[in-house]
Amino acid sequence: MKESIRYLSLCGLLGYGYAPVSLKNALSGDLDFVGVDAGSTDPGPYYLGSGKGFVKRLQVKRDLELILPVIKEKKIPLIIGSTGGSGAKPHVESVLEIMAEIAKEKGLQFKTAVIYSDLSRDFLKEAAQGHLTGCGGAPDFNPDNVDFLCNPVAQFGTEPIIAALKQDVDVIVAGRCCDTAVFAAYPILHGFPAGLALHAAKIAECGALCARPVGANDSLVVEMFKDHFTVEPPNPQRACTPDSVAAHSLYEQPDPNCFYEPEGKIDLSNCTFEALSDRKVKVSGSRLVPAEKVTTKLEGTRLAGYRSITIAGLRDPSAIRHLSEIESGVRNAVAESANFVKENEYSLRFLRYGLDAVMGKLESSDYPLPQEVGLVIEAIAPTQEKADALIGLARSKALHQGFPDRKATAGNLAFPFSPSDFSGGAVYEFALYHITDLSLEFMPEIKVIQ
Repeated sequence: MKESIRYLSLCGLLGYGYAPVSLKNALSGDLDFVGVDAGSTDPGPYYLGSGKGFVKRLQVKRDLELILPVIKEKKIPLIIGSTGGSGAKPHVESVLEIMAEIAKEKGLQFKTAVIYSDLSRDFLKEAAQGHLTGCGGAPDFNPDNVDFLCNPVAQFGTEPIIAALKQDVDVIVAGRCCDTAVFAAYPILHGFPAGLALHAAKIAECGALCARPVGANDSLVVEMFKDHFTVEPPNPQRACTPDSVAAHSLYEQPDPNCFYEPEGKIDLSNCTFEALSDRKVKVSGSRLVPAEKVTTKLEGTRLAGYRSITIAGLRDPSAIRHLSEIESGVRNAVAESANFVKENEYSLRFLRYGLDAVMGKLESSDYPLPQEVGLVIEAIAPTQEKADALIGLARSKALHQGFPDRKATAGNLAFPFSPSDFSGGAVYEFALYHITDLSLEFMPEIKVIQ
C-alpha cells in the first residue's frame, strides 16, 4: 500500500502549453503518473457538434511530444481526459493520430487504453422516457431531437479510468469525462480517501491556475497523503499561497464550501490551507459525502443552421445615438427583400461593441455614448448560401439606412476588411445538457500505437 502519491498536472488544458523548466523540475522527484485535462464545454457547442478540436493540432502535438518520451522512460502512465476538446470519437481519434505520428517519429511504442464515451441512439431513446433532468437551467429534453443529435457523449467519472489503470497501460486516452476523474482515479485506486483525492483533482485539473502569477498554461505538482495533500508549481516563477489555493474553490462553483461529482458531494466546509513554504500549500479536511444515486451528465448538440457575419465601425454620433432605429429599419428592409428564405427560418443579430454588445439589456442606459462603436451583424439561415445572401442584404441596408439628424446619404459604416462579409459555417446548439439516472458502462479498449 502506497503511503503517498506524487503526480504532475501537465497544464490546464492539453495544447495550452507548459514551461519546459516545469517538466524538468517535476521530474527531479519520483512521479506516479501524469495527468492532463483536454476538454471543456466553455467554447460552446460548435466543437462537440462538428467533431473538431478548439485547440489546434500543432498545439496538442507540442505538448504531447515533450511528455510521451518521458512517461515511457519513467514507466509511469499518462492520463488524458475529454480528449480532443469535447471527447467524442472524432476528437479521440484525432489525438490518437497525433500520438501515432509522434511514436513513429521518435521510435516509440505505447500500450494505450482508449475509453470512448459516445452514446447510442437506443440508449438516448430510453433515457428520454423520464430519465433526463436538465442541467444548469437546460429546458426539458425533446425526444424528437434524439435522431438529430451530433456526437452525443456521457461525462463519466473515475470508474472507467480506474478500470483502465488496472490493465497496466502507458497511456489512457479517455473520451468525455469529469475533469476530476483524470487526477482522482489513481489515488482512489490505491486506497486514498476519495474526498481528498477529488478535491486535489479539482485544483490540479486547471494546472497552475491556483498559483500566482495565475495561468492555465503551466504545471502543478500534487502530493497525496492519507490525511492531506500538497500543491506546488514546479516553475520557480510561480508560487502557491493559502489564499490562492483557497480562492480556487470559487472557480466555476456556486458554493465555495462544496462541489459535486458523480461520486457525490465533496464537502470543503472544514478545509484548512496551510503554507509549508513560500511556494507550497498543505490542504486537509476535505471529505466525500457519497451520492445516494449514481447519475451521469450527458451532452449533445444539434445543427441550428449556418452563419455569416459582417464587421463595421460607426463614428457618426447621430448614427450611434439612433442605432436601435437603424437596426429596426434594417430588419424590416431585409424581411421585405429576402424572398429566398422564410421569416421563421433565419435570424439577424446586431452586436454593438463599445455600447452594449457584452451585457445587452442588462447594461445601464445612463452612461455617456461612446465616440466609436464596432458593429457585428450576424445572420443564421438553413444553408450557407442563404446566410451569405442575408448578410449581404443586411450590410447594404445598414450602410444606407436612414436615421434622425442624418447628414449624408451613404457611408454610415466603415468596413475594416474587403471582402466585408465572412461565411462562418455550421452553427450548433446544445440540445442535450442533462443528467441521467440510468447506468452506463464504458469498457476500455486496449491498442498499441507504434
